[in-house]
Amino acid sequence: MSLPVHPPAPQPPATGGPAEPAPDSTATETRRGARSGAAGLLGAAVNGLMGFVLVVVITRGYGTEGSGVFFAAIGVVTVAAALCVLGAETGLIWSLPRRRLGPQGDAARMLPVALIPPLSAALVIATVGILAADPLARRLLDGAGVDGAALLRVSFAAVPVVVAMTLLFGVLRCVRPMRMYVAVQSVLLPTARPLLVGAAVLLAGGGLLAGMTGWVLPALLAAAVTLLLVVRPLGIGRGAGLRAGRDEWGSFWRFSLPRAASAAIDSGAVWIGVLLTTVLAGAADAGIFGAVSRYILAGQLAMQGLRVAVSPQLSRLFGQDRPDAAAALHRQLTTWALVLSWPVYLLLAVFGAGFLELFGSGFAGGATAMTVLALAMLVNTGVGNVQSMLLMSGRSGLHLAATVAGLTVTVSLGLVLIPAHGVTGAACAWAAGIVTENLIAVTCARIVVGQPLADLSMLRAALLTVGGVGAAAIVGVLAGGRGIVGLAVALAVLAVGCVGLLTLPRVRQGIRATMVQIRGGAPSVSPRPSKGR
Repeated sequence: MSLPVHPPAPQPPATGGPAEPAPDSTATETRRGARSGAAGLLGAAVNGLMGFVLVVVITRGYGTEGSGVFFAAIGVVTVAAALCVLGAETGLIWSLPRRRLGPQGDAARMLPVALIPPLSAALVIATVGILAADPLARRLLDGAGVDGAALLRVSFAAVPVVVAMTLLFGVLRCVRPMRMYVAVQSVLLPTARPLLVGAAVLLAGGGLLAGMTGWVLPALLAAAVTLLLVVRPLGIGRGAGLRAGRDEWGSFWRFSLPRAASAAIDSGAVWIGVLLTTVLAGAADAGIFGAVSRYILAGQLAMQGLRVAVSPQLSRLFGQDRPDAAAALHRQLTTWALVLSWPVYLLLAVFGAGFLELFGSGFAGGATAMTVLALAMLVNTGVGNVQSMLLMSGRSGLHLAATVAGLTVTVSLGLVLIPAHGVTGAACAWAAGIVTENLIAVTCARIVVGQPLADLSMLRAALLTVGGVGAAAIVGVLAGGRGIVGLAVALAVLAVGCVGLLTLPRVRQGIRATMVQIRGGAPSVSPRPSKGR
């Protein structure tokens, strides 16, 4: 079935808004994207490290079965909160860059539009979940040897907090410099969680209820800090109006609601797998799957960091009807994501057993699952942030179609494979869903944007990355097997290879050009000319 080509999303009404500024050049946009992307990557690095530390704390502190219960409780919060957000986070990132800030601006009045319905839904879900905790615990956590009802009550009570935090993060991305968003979302929140959960393990007797409370409290802190950071630029309390018109409510939710389901799928994909595995294979397999998924998500943090950095910029470019600049930015950042993420996934695919040894001997059964998911993630990172291209161009319906297709494949295969194959079956189901979603999304994005989303530089980067990391992996396997020893050898070979690359003038020139972009200087080469639509 052919997909129609639509123009970029219309700008939301903004009475008295400023005249449209003269658009910057494509080269300027890619430089701006480079600077934002660098900040996002720095935050992703800290977020990934702290996320890994958190999983080590959980797995070492609670074992395979206890960590499975813990991950299931996190899954309840994550999936419920993602549903309650109703797509409003993406709606804020789409609408706020097209509005004026400050006391005389019109951005502040989008806050009630975006916050009231999701928070109302979150309060309803929290209330129902707390009242139904006993029967839910018997179905989800039966036989786990813990007070599952109390754990689920804490989880559901956290849903409004996580929803508020998520929406305020969306505002912060648009109204403050990227470094402030990174400081709260990628440093404060993920650093506080392992500290508090670790304190629960050490000081509170290792109880799961205390550990889950330690996971929730940083979200409350992050929401409070973010609220303080967004009040001033929005002009709240200094004359900014908070009453939106009916047309503004309509345009916002016409964009956001189709995103609600896809956002829930995106945010809760791994946790849906954890919950399915808990029900169909038991808490121990769910704990192993949760540990495997932590590595898989850590490899994706580079692309996620780039996504959160440039989504407001993509929204503005599509609002100015400049798909050529948006596509150029996408190609540049996809090349970055590929070079940064593919080495991680290639090493995870080969040395999965070695990585899982860090969590304890009980997690070795997830090595095959790690390989399957790492290979699927090569496809995910290889196509780039095509989901953001669809969303910021206003085509959230197409993004929803892609995510629903991926979820359908994941759940359908999971129901068949998990009872017989446990964590490996869950991984195969999720991998098939990942590939399905991304192939559909990249096809839709190419048709909608009307510009090339890949180029020769991306292909060269992919081939060089596979060749270099593949050679190092082979040396590691031959020298020390697929455990920690072989992994250490492969990493040493890669380190030597990277140092050798730095001796090549062309490599140093490319690094210097990238640094110039990050600092805001002129590019060393002319931007790729547009081919038109």
